[in-house]
Amino acid sequence: MKFLVKFFKWFMVIFSSLIILMYIFNVDYLIRAVRTIYLKGYTTAFLEDYKEFPNRTIKKSIAQPWAISKEYNSVPSTDILNKTHKDLQTIAYIIIKNDSIWHESYFDGYSASSKSNSFSMAKSVVSAALGKAIMDGKIKSLDQKVVDFFPELKGKFAKEVTVGDLSSMASGLSWDEKYYSPLSIVTRAYFDDNLRGVILGLEINKKPGQSFEYLSGATQLLAMCIEKATGKYLSDYVSDSFWKPMGAENEALWQLDEADTGIEKAYCCIASNARDFARFGKLYKQNGKWNGQQILDSAFIAKSLKPRFADSPAYGYGWWLHTIKGKKIFYMRGHLGQFVIVIPEDNVIIVRLGHLKGLQTATDAHSNDLYVYIEEAYKMINKKK
Repeated sequence: MKFLVKFFKWFMVIFSSLIILMYIFNVDYLIRAVRTIYLKGYTTAFLEDYKEFPNRTIKKSIAQPWAISKEYNSVPSTDILNKTHKDLQTIAYIIIKNDSIWHESYFDGYSASSKSNSFSMAKSVVSAALGKAIMDGKIKSLDQKVVDFFPELKGKFAKEVTVGDLSSMASGLSWDEKYYSPLSIVTRAYFDDNLRGVILGLEINKKPGQSFEYLSGATQLLAMCIEKATGKYLSDYVSDSFWKPMGAENEALWQLDEADTGIEKAYCCIASNARDFARFGKLYKQNGKWNGQQILDSAFIAKSLKPRFADSPAYGYGWWLHTIKGKKIFYMRGHLGQFVIVIPEDNVIIVRLGHLKGLQTATDAHSNDLYVYIEEAYKMINKKK
């Protein structure tokens, strides 16, 4: 018994010391990380982690449900697609053809209305919000300087970086994308309760506007500019600009760094479903028109869907770009294999949500599962012809 008492005392001393050291060395965000992620058996963020954080609601208005095709689920998934769903733990896969849901599958207890984390698909939403803010006259253009909104921005090139640089991933921001490192800046941003302070504590230490470098912090800074320009929380601006006019069927949640007055984790973390995520694909496919109304400028969309840099053809402004078997595609992409894929020439949208992503190599900007989701969808579509 004495041994147990002594052990417990020493355990408490060591535990308390670790907590104190975390605060001293400014890594106390790790307490939140351990509580919300690591103690639950995960090594990175997961699909339902929105339940572990404060959120702000992206409100809906009158729902505009997707039309259901007369051929709905008339063709079974291919064997390759089924194997991929199983291996990568897909939770949702839908094919929308001619603006009607043609195929729809859900797994692991998820349904059409189940919420899951968008991860970096949110970057496409933030870029759309930038286009809307320009259209509304709240932001002058893609060339407006970030220091117009945050004159305290640090770094040798702070006065040069523009909102367009942030959207096109050419910011020069001091940042790294090490998702699985507990000490990386991207991990701190995910768990810190002062995200604004984290971002403004970084520097623009490379000349912006020169080349593509994918940095989540750039999108976060962009969202902060949009919030300041519009005078609205990002969730409210996205709700008024897109969620309501596009007739989302369900309200969504956007994770915050802290409750009530916190800011959205804008580079990630919209909790919604496949059907409502797909609406952004349809909006861009239709060049910004929805029910005959121009809710996003077509010129902005056209620019967004072209590479800014010739040596980085896979990215535009907030959207990933590719050509597969002669077909031009653009898509939203998130951690662990979240996709909204648009093939405009065939009027097809494919959405995949799930727990794992395919193989990503240094020689291809696109993970190998992207090709599977597209190619197998076309096998199914062509089988019906």
